Amino acid sequence: MATPPPQHGAGPYHPYAPQQGGPHGPYPVPQQWGPYGGPRPMPGAPAGCRLCGAEPAAQATVRGHQGMLVLMRFLRQEGPLCRDCGLATYRRMSADTLWQGWWGPLSVFITPVTLLLNFGARARFLRLAPPAGAILPTLDPGRALWRRPPALVFLAVAVLIAFTPPTLLLLGLTLSGEDKPPALITGQCVRNEGDWKDQKLLVTDCGSPLAQYRATRPADAPGGDCAPRDFLAEPQYSEDGDQLTCLTPLR
Repeated sequence: MATPPPQHGAGPYHPYAPQQGGPHGPYPVPQQWGPYGGPRPMPGAPAGCRLCGAEPAAQATVRGHQGMLVLMRFLRQEGPLCRDCGLATYRRMSADTLWQGWWGPLSVFITPVTLLLNFGARARFLRLAPPAGAILPTLDPGRALWRRPPALVFLAVAVLIAFTPPTLLLLGLTLSGEDKPPALITGQCVRNEGDWKDQKLLVTDCGSPLAQYRATRPADAPGGDCAPRDFLAEPQYSEDGDQLTCLTPLR
């Protein structure tokens, strides 16, 4: 008996059909992972959270930035994400950016923009209802961003920078006010803790044994010059800064 000719396409695979991996094929497509450990969404993926599968989920992108002097790195985590996974991702990436994002000339300007863009994603996550129907455990949002150590350090540095100029200005004005000698008033008693070429007159109670001189009158006041035994206080001790004052010895 003659043997029948072989049929094309016999066997489990068509001889001319390319073998492609797929959900039911022998070579599945490997899963791709994002920069923060989450898988990248595949075409045709369900609308639930890409990290835990819960619903509802919002389509939003959380960004991060790392400055490395002459280099820099841009990070992103794309949705959809549920409320808990989204807030956890936002807080973690923003906190990392607060202490990793400033170390470069351009990063100083890019980091604030990155943090501001993340506020939009945060607002979308906060509008979501609590996640339900999760396949995997949802991420723990943890403490609020401004209660985490990187944010507290950043806030302390920002406050220090903001208040340093006015503090230095106030300190300078205070010190300059302390260096200005007091204006002598007629009748006050003083003592000189310097010499007469470099006077250091201090107002002293007239009943104190430390008192040495009494301010009697301005040297150019009507009525003549100072008494023969009088000393002259330098102009810096006058109210207008350009008058000499007569100092009469108390003993």
